[in-house]
Amino acid sequence: MNIIICGAGRVGFTIAKILSEQGHSITVIDQSSEDIQKIDDILDVKSIVGKGTYPSILEKANAADADMIIAVTRNDEINMLICQIAFSIFNVPKKIARIRSQDYLNPKFTKVYNKENLPIDVIISPEIEIAKSLQRKLEAPGSLDNVPFANNKIRLLEILIDTNCPIKDIKLNELTKNFPKLDSNIMGVIRDEKFILLKKTDVMLKDDKAYVVINASQMIETLTAFGHTEKISNKILIIGGGNIGFNLAKNLEESFDSARVKIIEKDKKRAELIASQLNNTIVINGDALDEEVLLEANLEEVQTVLALTNDDEDNLMVSVLVEKFAKDNDELSDKRTMALINKPNYSLLQTSLKIDDFIDPRMNTVSCILKHIHKGTIENAYSISNGEYEIIEAEIIETSELVNKELKNSNLPDEIRIGAVLRGEEVIIPRSNFVFKKQDIVVLLAKKDFLHVVENMFRISSI
Repeated sequence: MNIIICGAGRVGFTIAKILSEQGHSITVIDQSSEDIQKIDDILDVKSIVGKGTYPSILEKANAADADMIIAVTRNDEINMLICQIAFSIFNVPKKIARIRSQDYLNPKFTKVYNKENLPIDVIISPEIEIAKSLQRKLEAPGSLDNVPFANNKIRLLEILIDTNCPIKDIKLNELTKNFPKLDSNIMGVIRDEKFILLKKTDVMLKDDKAYVVINASQMIETLTAFGHTEKISNKILIIGGGNIGFNLAKNLEESFDSARVKIIEKDKKRAELIASQLNNTIVINGDALDEEVLLEANLEEVQTVLALTNDDEDNLMVSVLVEKFAKDNDELSDKRTMALINKPNYSLLQTSLKIDDFIDPRMNTVSCILKHIHKGTIENAYSISNGEYEIIEAEIIETSELVNKELKNSNLPDEIRIGAVLRGEEVIIPRSNFVFKKQDIVVLLAKKDFLHVVENMFRISSI
């Protein structure tokens, strides 16, 4: 595909890198000559210094031949205008815009996004998506991530293999004997910062991060098998009442009746605004770096602390403060800390600072965009290890080469692994004699070099 990306920040750079490595023809536009130079130095893509809203710049980027434009500049209005010009002048078929302002995202005003008004096909709202992701993490205590597939019937869990994990050092082909009723499939692990596909005779080691496709109804059983028996937190403290913190609190109010949520927000006007829009959440105006403010929030009762301010350093320091409180008080030792971090280098501090989970908003946004790139019946995609692998959801239609084939005879390369299949309402972990049927929803793992094979398997037409 010919894809234009407007915006060369962290998200734009990452999307350009992943998509160019997948074989797409990429052009990146940004006003910053410094950001464009960085892309020139590192990536094999075409790059242009200029405004994406200028028709002449889009013309230079061959917008008339583009299949898609992705607007991820730092400005909502610019992203909207880019999509408008791309459609009106160059008739670009698919237009994706990142929009952060909650006012633009109000459901009352969605009718503005159509061909007659603002021709945006896909709106990506990072803050809303991150809030949803955090809520899913809270629903699966003990997991590092929890991603829904196949109408929420199948989940992908990322689970840390710690010292107490009862199934570490056991060969994968022996796990089925130990847990015959468990519908799960270990797709691979991140070990020493690299994703590894495990063979049947391989074992998981301490500090591995395992990616496991499961029957969503067996969430607790799966986590227990991995040695995680943490209970779902219902006493939650959010640091930062920005769009992410506000949306998370709102989501919890609507779907988690037993949740007791508190927000600490430094800005008085913002604190008053979100307090007026939330029903059961307690909003405290103050600086979370002040120990007295944390005490006012009854930190000793809180089970999970989420540091979600716009300042990475504040998020790290708050998490360290919480750890200090926990160290001084044995009753707080099982408190969970999660910190929003935009600067990738800070991830190196996670272990030394004893923060349970770092949240990278960049990869969340990238995954949201990737699922709209693929061809065929692919409905969902989740990026792993900076795009090296993807977990993909797709439907088998009558033209698919998989129809009526046994898994063992499907000639799939080792770099493509079937995780689970939804057939009607039944979740199936396929064995070698499993036969694919029309309308099966398949969740699979694929290495980036083999995504074209996946797209071909799930193409709309055989012509």
